[in-house]
Amino acid sequence: MEINLNRIDYLQVGVISQKTMRLLPALGRKATQKVAVADHDGVITCFGMKKGEAVPVFKTLPGQKITRLDLGGALGTPQEKIFVCAGSEVKGYTKKGKQFLSFEANLTESINAMHVSGADLFVCASYIYNHYCDCKDQDYYLSGDKINDIVCLPAENLGRIVPVLACQDRVLRVLQYEYITNWSTSTPPSALGTNGEDILYGTVDGKLGLIRITDSSSSSKWEIDNEKKKGGVLCIDTYDILGDGVKDILVGRDDGTVEVYGFDSSNEPTLRFEHVLLESVTSIQGGCVGKESYDEVLTATYTGWVTGLTTESQQAEAGPGEEVKMSRETQSKVAALRAELDQLQMKVVQGREKYQQTAQSSTAVSAMPVFSINDKFTLCQDDASYSLTLEVQTAIDNLLLQSDVPIDLLDVDKNSAVVSFSECDSEQPKGNFLLVTYRCQANTTRLELKVRSIEGQYGTLQAYITPRLQPKTCQVRQYLIKPLSLHQRTHTIEQDRPMNTLSLVGQFSFAEIHSWVLFCLPEVPEKTPAGENITFYFQNTFLGTQLEATYCKGEGHFKSDNISTISILKDVLSKEATKRKNNLDISYDINDDSVGHTLKMIHPKLEYQLLLAKKVQLIDALKELQVHEGNADFLIPEYRNILDESAYLLEEYKKQPAHLERLYGMITDLFIDKFKFKGQNVKTKVSLLLEVLDNYDLDSLMNFFNEA
Repeated sequence: MEINLNRIDYLQVGVISQKTMRLLPALGRKATQKVAVADHDGVITCFGMKKGEAVPVFKTLPGQKITRLDLGGALGTPQEKIFVCAGSEVKGYTKKGKQFLSFEANLTESINAMHVSGADLFVCASYIYNHYCDCKDQDYYLSGDKINDIVCLPAENLGRIVPVLACQDRVLRVLQYEYITNWSTSTPPSALGTNGEDILYGTVDGKLGLIRITDSSSSSKWEIDNEKKKGGVLCIDTYDILGDGVKDILVGRDDGTVEVYGFDSSNEPTLRFEHVLLESVTSIQGGCVGKESYDEVLTATYTGWVTGLTTESQQAEAGPGEEVKMSRETQSKVAALRAELDQLQMKVVQGREKYQQTAQSSTAVSAMPVFSINDKFTLCQDDASYSLTLEVQTAIDNLLLQSDVPIDLLDVDKNSAVVSFSECDSEQPKGNFLLVTYRCQANTTRLELKVRSIEGQYGTLQAYITPRLQPKTCQVRQYLIKPLSLHQRTHTIEQDRPMNTLSLVGQFSFAEIHSWVLFCLPEVPEKTPAGENITFYFQNTFLGTQLEATYCKGEGHFKSDNISTISILKDVLSKEATKRKNNLDISYDINDDSVGHTLKMIHPKLEYQLLLAKKVQLIDALKELQVHEGNADFLIPEYRNILDESAYLLEEYKKQPAHLERLYGMITDLFIDKFKFKGQNVKTKVSLLLEVLDNYDLDSLMNFFNEA
């Protein structure tokens, strides 16, 4: 069963955070519901729809930025009390807008996730979970990594309410009775939802899954891969929008995609509806808002737009030769909108004139417009690249991207901006390796870029964002490119691989060595782990090689099947320790078998890229022959196949600029690092290595490494 939903924009508030919009319970079975939404200005807006117009129920005064909104009330009664968190304070309002609660949680960090159930209040700051009952502290938990979201399973299923935390270290933590169950996910979970006794989760790379939790166990029911490379999941809800008696799954993503998943006869989720908004979807709910008896999917986006996707038809139908006539209600609505638009245009003109007069006076003070930016810099596992997403509350005029380390800029299909490259002087002490400008189209508020870094080369990527505002203003965002930037956290590694070991001993604290590891590797928590020691596992997203990092006060041990990883760690950790005037006793154990192992891991990628480059070089010549002869029938099947796939081959080659050079660079680094640990300098033999690579054969390459 497919479904057709039509878009309606209700109103716009200020910039909003994740999960700050909820639907209040309906008074009747098919009655319309009120909407509560909170923004960064600290304003809670509650409204309902009447004759197609958004009618406010109440609106609070501005205050501190609101980061989460939830509904609550006494158990067994309608959950119509509105709870919001701002900073470390939780406030409660009735459905009429009267404040009845102001509770200071006394947390050192701001609350970023919250759940309310009866007298129980569950709040999460970056690393701390707290449970309160009637505003009295009950228990707490200190997480090893950042907490992204929280939901609670209801008491009727498990005997008592059970909180579930989505943590950045790729773990769902189920705080059940006196013990904690850890459920591992392949990538960090970003949003949670419930479906009866089941937990729905969405991840930062767009996967969607469901696990079932019982008193004695937990099990995975299904997980949907993000094959079409849509955005990460920001919000999840369940509601029977299809009308088949089974709750459907509603999903909002950070690239603006709204999805509805139904269930087939085998109880497997199936995509039934998809719609793309122009900005990230921060909240999603199912209910009835615009008109009685018409269900809809209600969304709230980053810039504050509350939008409905309704089952009600929005287009009047006309017979053959007839004109569609607007109803009186629609005509009056259009007239009101035109009058409002005229008033706004007049206000803009008056505002500009006033600004010009003020700016030219002798006592003029420069006023810089303030604007919010929602940015995300994440490592993509599939193609070993970094995705930089920038979202601004107003249209972007241009973006300048600058890097002091070598990085490759990759093509992004969704990006329609005009790109201009500038010449760089990388020889200067703080020179540029990349300087590129993006000129955006008229109403672009969201920009997505992709870059690929080189391990061992570390520095800063800077983005200068200029919106279409007067007077002109710009904000700068900085993103660290770490020495082992292509590594990502994983739960386990293969211990039977040939491993190289690096050991450090010295007079350093646990916090100091943790700060060094944080400097070298992505996805390491900023907070020093609890306990006396810690072990992290990593995988290189480009090559698939591994790294194990175990350290404590005065001691650190690093194991990897790639010598270059050990070499980078040795150089960077030595440099960081020297900066802090720490003496290190460094020892290493190199396994020669690991070199052949790494070359075998590079082999399929290198072979594919060499073949791709060879095919791309032949395309123009083959097309000329085809034009000259009139057809391609005379060509051997291999060449005909290249012509047939020419568009795909060129697209693949365009997607991977400098891919072959990167692989050559990794093999060259591996060659130099192997002999560096033996105290030999083989840089003079690099030219011979490149000759071997030009006539690539795995056995010949391995023989060269062994005989050099």
